[in-house]
Amino acid sequence: MSILKGKRIVLGVTGSIACYRALDVASKLTQEEALVDVVLTESAAKFLYPLTFRSLTHRSVVTDLFDPDSEYSEHHVRLAEAADLVLIVPATANTIAKLAAGIADDMLGCTVLATEAPVLIAPAMDYRMWRNTITQDNVAKMRERGFSFVGPVYGRLASGAFGEGRLADVDTIIGAARQALGRNGDLAGRRIVVSAGGTQEPLDPARYIGNYSSGKMGYSIAEAARDRGAGVTLVVGPTALPDPAGIAMVKVRTTVEMRDAVASAVTNADALIMAAAPADYRPAARSEQKMKRHGEDIVVHLVENPDILAEVNGPFVKVGFAAESQDLLQNAREKLRRKKLDLIVANDITASDAG
Repeated sequence: MSILKGKRIVLGVTGSIACYRALDVASKLTQEEALVDVVLTESAAKFLYPLTFRSLTHRSVVTDLFDPDSEYSEHHVRLAEAADLVLIVPATANTIAKLAAGIADDMLGCTVLATEAPVLIAPAMDYRMWRNTITQDNVAKMRERGFSFVGPVYGRLASGAFGEGRLADVDTIIGAARQALGRNGDLAGRRIVVSAGGTQEPLDPARYIGNYSSGKMGYSIAEAARDRGAGVTLVVGPTALPDPAGIAMVKVRTTVEMRDAVASAVTNADALIMAAAPADYRPAARSEQKMKRHGEDIVVHLVENPDILAEVNGPFVKVGFAAESQDLLQNAREKLRRKKLDLIVANDITASDAG
């Protein structure tokens, strides 16, 4: 079940040109069955109509602290009391300055000051405004007070310039919201290392030996652990997946690199979940130049790669995966015993994607 299901999220939207992306945030939160109450600042309402958000969330939208038609007009801290998370997307430099100074002259400011829920802020502004020492001092002050930030990121800005000031991707913002909601979960204080994806063993500068692993299973496990409050390190081979928010990423290419990264990451870890599919063999020699056709077959000598699960040991829970095309349970039990695992997941790769 999604950690977002049934959660009350106050989505504050301020007057940045990036505010149109808050529509996507509201939509995705609602699709995961969160209860989203949108607060539009006066400047944000000049970019977007409340009806648009109401159509996406199926809930009322607050635009005015003193709106007599609002269900929150008699008690303007009701939103703050009910919130599980306050999420501001996007946050302008002006919004950050007001919040850092404790100014509550609108509904959003009142909600932030009155809530006991975590507050997550996604800034978006011109890169010069973001890097200004005043803005950075305000952000540092807010971090010290327990506010969390996601982004901004480097990219093309509305002005046409490029710099760090672009709103973080919507999926990254949703991931950060999940992390904020799960920070006091049942895995809070635990450190979990997860591996994901396949590895690539180079034949020459253009070719490699690999497998079909997408990395999706390992990513999902890492995100689930994050959502329950764990500190997660994800050791990952080459994939097409975006980096998940709130997870320490260690990117590798070969099985030897993955072995070394996992061995380093498990220091003081509580669990290792080895969902990756590292290549069992690698070429004995790598050609320094691209191998050309010569009209005849070639023979590639393969040597065995390190067995990461067998080599890495310590006072942590060790979980492995068995991707098998035959004798599924027998092979999984043997792997469980031989590699001294605490738990193994048996996957029948003839029936589904091994991930």
